[in-house]
Formats: sequence, structure tokens, C-alpha cells
Amino acid sequence: MEQEFESNEIIDRLPAHLKQFIKPQNYEEYTPINQAVWRYVMRKNVEYLSQVAHSSYLDGLRQTGISIDHIPNMYGMNRILKEIGWAAVAVDGFIPPAAFMEFQAYNVLVIASDIRQLEHIEYTPAPDIIHEGAGHAPIIANPEYAEYLRRFGEIGCKAISSAHDYEVYEAIRHLSIIKEAEDTPQQEIEAAEKRVDELQNKNPEPSEMAQIRNLHWWTVEYGLIGTVENPKIYGAGLLSSIGESTWCMTDKVKKIPYTIEAAKQDFDITKPQPQLYVTPDFAHLSSVLEEFANKMALRVGGLEGLKKLINSKNIGTIELSTGIQISGNFSRVIEHEGKPIYFQTTGKTALAAREKELVGHGTENHPEGFGSPVGKLKGINLAIEDMSPRDLRAYDIYEGEKITFEFEGGVVVKGEIITGTRNLQGKVILISLKDCTVTYNDEMLFQPEWGKYDMAVGKEVISAFAGPADWHSFDMITHKPSSTTIKSKKTPEKQELESLYESVRNIREGKNTKFSLQAAFDILKKHHPKDWLLSVEIFELAHDKDEKLASEVLQHLEEVKSNRPEVAHLIDGGVNTVKSDFVAG
Repeated sequence: MEQEFESNEIIDRLPAHLKQFIKPQNYEEYTPINQAVWRYVMRKNVEYLSQVAHSSYLDGLRQTGISIDHIPNMYGMNRILKEIGWAAVAVDGFIPPAAFMEFQAYNVLVIASDIRQLEHIEYTPAPDIIHEGAGHAPIIANPEYAEYLRRFGEIGCKAISSAHDYEVYEAIRHLSIIKEAEDTPQQEIEAAEKRVDELQNKNPEPSEMAQIRNLHWWTVEYGLIGTVENPKIYGAGLLSSIGESTWCMTDKVKKIPYTIEAAKQDFDITKPQPQLYVTPDFAHLSSVLEEFANKMALRVGGLEGLKKLINSKNIGTIELSTGIQISGNFSRVIEHEGKPIYFQTTGKTALAAREKELVGHGTENHPEGFGSPVGKLKGINLAIEDMSPRDLRAYDIYEGEKITFEFEGGVVVKGEIITGTRNLQGKVILISLKDCTVTYNDEMLFQPEWGKYDMAVGKEVISAFAGPADWHSFDMITHKPSSTTIKSKKTPEKQELESLYESVRNIREGKNTKFSLQAAFDILKKHHPKDWLLSVEIFELAHDKDEKLASEVLQHLEEVKSNRPEVAHLIDGGVNTVKSDFVAG
């Protein structure tokens, strides 16, 4: 596969299963209207956020080199981000939550490189470059927050999802795409909204991924910092929304001290948030994250962890107390007195230790699944993993010996030992047998005709997490999104309007243009009477140079406000920004 994106040493470290989501930014595809949308939002944001955002935001804007006047070129951003140990890559809209978080674990910021339509300038449910570039990037210049983000990614990508989570992800991705696209029929949007509502109203037991996504939403996306009485904004969703950054500071939005309870609070991505959480400082975010991680199967393991993996219907990994890791689709667990005594995977399975596949135990060696007892032997206080070489010999756990392993709980393994595999500490982690049967009560779990039997050794399951232990063990280059971002149409009318936006932009930047400011405004008023943003840009340029034109533009904007009351506040906001700039200047 030919690489189509510009890389650097941080991006080079990414595994192939993450690189499959990266796409080129294609900077030349941004239109003059796109650039004007970016500029309007950034001018409004910086003016307002200088009063209400955490100080790290404005510092970060300067540090990351993000311009108010131009959509950021990610390759330029990367040269600057590199100095703080981060990088940015472009993707197409929403990507699976586990992948999003794993990018963070590698210090890589995922940026949806499309930009919202002018009609959705205040807020879009789809991730876009305003949200990612202007929201996420500046705040990671704060070292403590950047470490929280990296650690969150490291833990979050191990959170176990449910099959329900994936359905919700696909439904929300589809809704965000068609809502942002031009000319989507209303009934199609309503059908997609109904699908999301139906799924969200199912209310199954929330998975680890659902809960950690809630923590991500209420901190990284919609977090406030300081005190409940006097909070500041640091969440990217608020930093990038000129509507919500104002709304969230009113008494209509409930402010709650941030605790682990936020993991239980769901959110609706398509609506403004009715409540927000306030952290006293960035260090508190990390302590809540660790508190949550202590409850995850990643650290708890056990029967519950295995059951979560079975429910996920996805590749996951368990680690036994010896350090052996089994990765695959877990399909069954036999339990006894609240503990797992046997587990089974279905389909391709790989064994590893310390995230490195064991030689001879890849998916080609275990193509149809893997099953093994777990626990201690009946009547023997010493677990196999704790036996010295002398103990192993005394119990006939030795190459060439015919043996019967009878485990607590009732699983029995009979066969002739071929060999054993040890870890670096010398503990036996795997015993291979021939002519082997594995039974549980009257059930046959393995029989000699199936070939060699590999028995994982471990007295308990100490960890269970999403994804394989060694990513090289499985073909993970399988991402085929069910829907892709819909580009806006290029009608002759739209192309003429783009040309006018470009001319005004060129005038601002002192470049040659085929139109004067007056001529551009005359054509705009005659052929595009509904457009408001270009009139605001023309007013900005005419304000202190052409009083007559500035007055004409203001009069026209009053007519637009009368005909389109839904954009009146945006027009007023743009005009007031120009006037305040002029006063300040």
C-alpha cells in the first residue's frame, strides 16, 4: 500500500492497524468559504475565550502555531507539535473509539480534516478540523494535560466494548455525516435519529468502553476546570463551538464537581449538554482515571473479565498469573465457586508473553480456537507455576511422562507430556501433550484425534482487555467504514460565490483580484442575497476605509437578518467583532 500522507518519526511508530485510518489532508480542497468559516469561528472564539478559557488554551494557540486567518495545514502543525512530543494525522470523521484512544496512547492527535458547512457554523455533530485543530491541539501544549491524554488513550484502548457499542458507533457516525451534508432529505435525518434513539434507549449494562467514553466526553470534550462557581473551559467541544462556549457559562447548564460518577452519565452528541463537570485541576483528571482503571478487567481479570470478553464478540486477551496471554474471540467460560476453571476461544487464536507472540503459537497454529483449564490442581497446595524443578519431577510433570492433571472444579487433562515452555523467570507457562483428552464431568472438551494439546498454565486470570496482546498476530487491516463523509456539491451558483469569497480574501491579503470590494459586494447582493458571512468580511475591510460601502453593507445585513432571523445573532456577532477590533486598534 502506497503511503499517501506525510509522516514523521512519531507517526512512523504507529502500528499498521492504526495507519489504516489515516488519510491525506488534501489542503487544496478547502474552499474560500471553508477558510472564511474557520476565520469567523476563530475570531469569535479567541475574542470570547480569552475571558473564559483556561490559560493553557491561548498559550497553546501560540505554541502550536494555529492561525486565526487560515485553516491549519497539518504538516506545518506537525513541525511545531513535534517540539512537545506530539503529532497530528487526518482521518475521515468518526473512527472507532478504541482506535481513537490508541492514537492518543502514541501521542498522536486524530484530526477529522473536513470542515463544517457555513449552515452549521455554530455546531456540528460531526468531528471537523475546527473541533480538532482549534479545540484539541492548543490545550495539549500543557504538559500535565498532554500526559493525561496519553494515559487516557493507553488505558481507554484496552477497555472492553460490547456488540451494542459498535452498533451505536455506526449509527452515530451515519447520523453525523448526513446531518452535516447538504440537501439531506429531512425524513432521512429523522430515520437516522430514530435509529440512534432506539439503540440508546435499549439501555444494556454499560460496557467498560461506554463508561470510559463518558469520562472522555465530560473531560477531554466538554470539561470545565476551576471551581463550580467560577469555571474555565478546557474541553475541545466547548472550545470549538461558538454557541456552546457561551451557553455553557450560563446558569441553564448545571455545573457538577468531577468524580468517577461521571462514568455513569450518558450524553447525546447531537444536542447541547444540560450539565457539565468541573475538575479542580488537571492532576485530578488523572486520579479519577486511575480510580476507574482499577475497576477495569484490565486490572481485575477474573470471571467477570472473561464474561465481558465473551459479550464483546470481538478479539480480546486474557493474561494468566504466569504472564501467558491468550488472544482471540472468547466464546465460553466454565465457572466454579465464582472463579473461571476453563475458557474457550473460537476461531483464530494466538498465544503471547509480554505482548510478544510465542514462537509456534500464532493463529496458523491455533486456527480453530483454544481451550485450557485455569486454576490449581486438586489436593495440591502448590500451583504448577510455583513448583521448583524438583517439585515438577516429584509430581511427574516432566517430558515423556504420562500424567493426569485433575483441577479444582472438575476439569481433567490426561496425556503424555511432550514439552513445556517457560518464561524468563523460569516459570512453566505452557505444557504440550499428545494422546490427550480433556474432560469436564461427562463432557469431552478435547480428544486425541484433534492433535497436540497445549495447556496454558496459570492459577488465575489476572487481566482481560480488548484487542490482541501482539497486534502482529492478527490481520487488523480490515477497516471498511459503513459510510464516508459527503462532500458539498459544486453548482455554478456555488462556484460564483466561492470566486467572490476568494476575491475578498485576496483583497485582505494584498493580492491581485479581478473584483474591487464594491464590485464583489454588488454581485453578492444581486446573485447571492441569502449569504451573510461574505458581507461581514466586506464590512470588515470597508469599515475604516470606505464609509459609504460599509454603510451599504450594514443596510444589506439588516435585510438578511429580517429574511433569515436564524442567522441574525451570527451577523451581529461578526459585526461586533469588527467594531471591537477597530476600537482596540
